[in-house]
Amino acid sequence: MLNLTLLSFLACSTQETTETTATTVEATVVEKTQPNPKAQQLQKQASGILGVLPDKMPGSENDTPERIALGKKLYFEKALSINDSQSCNSCHDLNDGNMGVDNEPTSPGAKGERGGRNSPTSVNAGFHIAQFWDGRAPDLKAQAKGPILNPGEMGMPDEETVMTKLSGMPEYPKMFRAAFPTENKVMTYDNLAEAIAAFERTLISKDRFDTFQNGDLTAFNEQELRGLESFISTGCISCHNGPTIGGTSYQKVGVMVAYLPDDAEDIGRAAITGNDAEKFFFKVPSLRNVAKTGPYFHDGEVPTLKEAVSVMAEIQLGKELKTNEVDDIVAFLNTMSGEVTF
Repeated sequence: MLNLTLLSFLACSTQETTETTATTVEATVVEKTQPNPKAQQLQKQASGILGVLPDKMPGSENDTPERIALGKKLYFEKALSINDSQSCNSCHDLNDGNMGVDNEPTSPGAKGERGGRNSPTSVNAGFHIAQFWDGRAPDLKAQAKGPILNPGEMGMPDEETVMTKLSGMPEYPKMFRAAFPTENKVMTYDNLAEAIAAFERTLISKDRFDTFQNGDLTAFNEQELRGLESFISTGCISCHNGPTIGGTSYQKVGVMVAYLPDDAEDIGRAAITGNDAEKFFFKVPSLRNVAKTGPYFHDGEVPTLKEAVSVMAEIQLGKELKTNEVDDIVAFLNTMSGEVTF
């Protein structure tokens, strides 16, 4: 027969072991679910400086399903070019997961001539301060009017020719009437541009960066967190700010170090404003979907995102980033590779 004292000791030891095991398991669970302090701090910083993309674009208040449907059809309509070879989508491709660019340094026009600048993305474009690299169009509607009549792009001779051509296609008069039901004359170039703009105002991407910004601190891995931290501390946010991470201002390309000093033909915004102080100023591009929208810069001369990050740090901020710093920033930028539905 076992000694009662020994039995009591064994019972107490078993209870203590069970309690210790339970405490250890509980501590492990708490440790795993405890928010990452670094992620919390960066999320707070980024939210204040950058923010998340809104659900709607400015100007979308009057967009109707009929107007958007017309704009979508027009966006993909090759009849808007002089030889039926090109649509808006030719240079601002949305097919197969593409993010509103053709991934060419510069884009060929309907007659095969290439333009002088890289085609910017149409995704999230309506959030920008203006359109085109030099900001010559104040909004999406004004932008939509330009390429169709540009001799080097879609090459149509005038607005009347465009509308006459569309009027002869049986589906368009009905679609224009549905899109602009209160107007007497609906087949107008102005309405064409308004419809394309209405469609483009639906092109808002969704990505993992916004998931992080909205409070999911597990959305980023350690390298992506380091990249966000470097993006902020290096000074990239001085130009690439706001929900689109850019598109909010004009900046000189080559603040600290001249960019392509032998290539002084494209003087940027100065050609529009006539102000010599704005020579080589261009709209700061959005970094949303930047990993999918290369090649980079207004001239499309930089082929990779790594090179773009390194060059920007040098010529804009006077900083030489280490390879691992560039890799971390690129990892962060990849979190903004999103999807768009239309």
